[in-house]
Amino acid sequence: MVVDNKATLAYIQIQKEDLAIFRLVPKDASVPEYKAGQFITIGLHVPSENKIVRRAYSIASHPENRKYVELYIRWVRKPVPGRLTTQLFSSKEGDEIYWVKPTGAFTIDEKNHEGVKDERRIVCMGGGTGLAPFVSCAQHLHDTGSKREIILLHGASYVDELGYKELLSDLEYESLDRGRDKWNFRYRATISRPQEWFNRSWGGQVGRVETFLRAKDGEMSPLEKLVGERITKENTVFLICGWQGTIDGCMDFLTSKGFVTERTKRPDKSFEIKYESYG
Repeated sequence: MVVDNKATLAYIQIQKEDLAIFRLVPKDASVPEYKAGQFITIGLHVPSENKIVRRAYSIASHPENRKYVELYIRWVRKPVPGRLTTQLFSSKEGDEIYWVKPTGAFTIDEKNHEGVKDERRIVCMGGGTGLAPFVSCAQHLHDTGSKREIILLHGASYVDELGYKELLSDLEYESLDRGRDKWNFRYRATISRPQEWFNRSWGGQVGRVETFLRAKDGEMSPLEKLVGERITKENTVFLICGWQGTIDGCMDFLTSKGFVTERTKRPDKSFEIKYESYG
């Protein structure tokens, strides 16, 4: 039986007509305990159906923030309007919303399959709102004083869909200021429709997020050039989140290099990829 808790929509930041940040503040309870990378199920009463419709969303805020739960959500409009997101994007600050406690295994593993501390770099690859769990992970590692290398790669269609760009850029600037021996973080983004007029100011990587893995004629890939070495299963683990096309695109490159996923782990239980698809 689903146990619904109540919360208040305390903050809504509309980035564009179909993309927004929402903050929930629980009523009569503290912010629930969760791990960076997990998701929370929220619900809203849909008048036309006279019932509560629920959907799960990755949490963008980090566990050390005990003030609110933050979500990064796109309004589903095609092929048919999303029942919950349509209701959510019609809501206003102060409205009531339901939530079910966070859960999920899409988290950072601190130890490898042998129980030894895992010091391999973490590469997070997010397409669209698949960025959300990695915003949580980056802030969590920062606030807990982690010295582990983390690379966050984000792909979007348009420049105004590069959510959290200022926050993530600031985290990288801090890494440069303090030194990578104290906080080792880098953030890069890519735009998949550079030819469109709205993206005319973009001068960075182009293509879908998996293009960071694509090498030409034996050269290093953009990701390998960024870190200064070849990416192998001995030095890197991957977290990937987005539409199934994003997952498949990344897998095309990684599986050919010997990487395996948590769902197809080797007999010794080792793996290097975790992924979460939302479509």
